[in-house]
Amino acid sequence: METLIHNGPAPVFDRDHLAQYTSGDAALEAELFGLLKDQAERCLGALQAANDANAWRAAAHTLKGASRGVGAFELAEACERAEDATEASWPAAVANVRAAANRAFAEMKRVLG
Repeated sequence: METLIHNGPAPVFDRDHLAQYTSGDAALEAELFGLLKDQAERCLGALQAANDANAWRAAAHTLKGASRGVGAFELAEACERAEDATEASWPAAVANVRAAANRAFAEMKRVLG
């Protein structure tokens, strides 16, 4: 499992990371932001509906990768923790992922306009 190393807490949103892939193209950044929001809702729904560990891990892993791709590192780390969660802790993990997603979307909206 890939782990990102940070000096301190993971950033909610790292625009510099995103800009490496978009060259600061505002339209592309907005498109990627929208795609991440759609992916997050699908994956959160899949997490809530998961009835086995494979489905759970697949949903968490998918959202982790999408989040890392756009620089939503706090959300990615919440997903990474969720991947390893026990079934008994799935409800708390979903709540943590949703809260991190909400913070990421609020910050992306603030930064990207």
